[in-house]
Amino acid sequence: MKILVTGGAGFIGSALIRHVIRHTGDSVVNLDKLTYAGNLESLAEARFSPRYAFERVDICDQVQVERVLREHQPDAVMHLAAESHVDRSISGPAAFIETNIVGTCSLLEAVRQYWQTLEGVRRQAFRFHHISTDEVYGDLDAQGLFTEQTPYAPSSPYSASKASSDHLVRAWQRTYGLPTLVTNCSNNYGPCHFPEKLIPLMILNALEGKPLPVYGRGDQVRDWLYVEDHARALYRVLTGGKIGETYNIGGHNEKRNIEVVQVLCALLDELRPLSANPAVRDAMRARGLAGGHYRELITYVQDRPGHDLRYAIDASKIQRELGWVPEETFESGIRKTVQWYLDNPEWVTNVKSGAYQQWLDQHYTTRMLSP
Repeated sequence: MKILVTGGAGFIGSALIRHVIRHTGDSVVNLDKLTYAGNLESLAEARFSPRYAFERVDICDQVQVERVLREHQPDAVMHLAAESHVDRSISGPAAFIETNIVGTCSLLEAVRQYWQTLEGVRRQAFRFHHISTDEVYGDLDAQGLFTEQTPYAPSSPYSASKASSDHLVRAWQRTYGLPTLVTNCSNNYGPCHFPEKLIPLMILNALEGKPLPVYGRGDQVRDWLYVEDHARALYRVLTGGKIGETYNIGGHNEKRNIEVVQVLCALLDELRPLSANPAVRDAMRARGLAGGHYRELITYVQDRPGHDLRYAIDASKIQRELGWVPEETFESGIRKTVQWYLDNPEWVTNVKSGAYQQWLDQHYTTRMLSP
């Protein structure tokens, strides 16, 4: 099988591609615009595989998407390309509307036209898998879980744009018969996560002795899912899911944000103690801190507008119907994550400096880089 993955240079998309190349015999075409959060260094190991190809294309560019479909002839599309940061959506919602709604519509039309050219078994076996978020459901109080039947109640421009794209995908299935699948996942974490998100931001800020900004009192609850577990689930849904169905994917790991930050600080105390990081320790002491533990850097800041209190996923459907369960606990996954950032300072430096764009220019042809 050949899979076209949109947004394959992003955090979840790159994990998915690594999973496919490592653990299956399938081929992958990575279609990515390469915005600020798209990083091909996260796919360095896949670059040499004969089962991997890259196309620098914006999903809003329907003509180019149609070309990619025509040239590569995929058997499935997994749609992950999206603007995904809630804070950015609050300060600049237009980009989220353009990519997540208009881009999804454009992609759906290109895929529908391509699918209609397929015949026989290929047409019957084709799938369009749309990857979404649990944020479309809004938030929960202290009890209850999001199920596949939970009504949509998005709170931010980001979640509203993803809710819109979910509805578009279902409409294309109902109206045109396009064989679609939808998954909604809880908060992901793991290797190769862009540093604007909570967990990598806290790790990297701590290692540099910067404040660890926590919204409000950090009481917001999230269900944390290790990204490699998510990649396994996505492939399981693509290959075994029922057309027209939605599957919620969660890690069964509810944690308050402040708990997550405290766990990260404790792990860093163990794995990179401040005694081995004297520049940071001394800088902390100069600011009046004791300089003994990373938790001293925790700083509470004003909560963001419309901040949802609690997300929690009921993932029983995917377990019951497809046999997927997460392999990582939060404790095992978060330790792997911290260790990965400690072991890969060059990846971090390049992402922050933009040097990976130079790497891109060195390793890919002009045609592949053309918009």
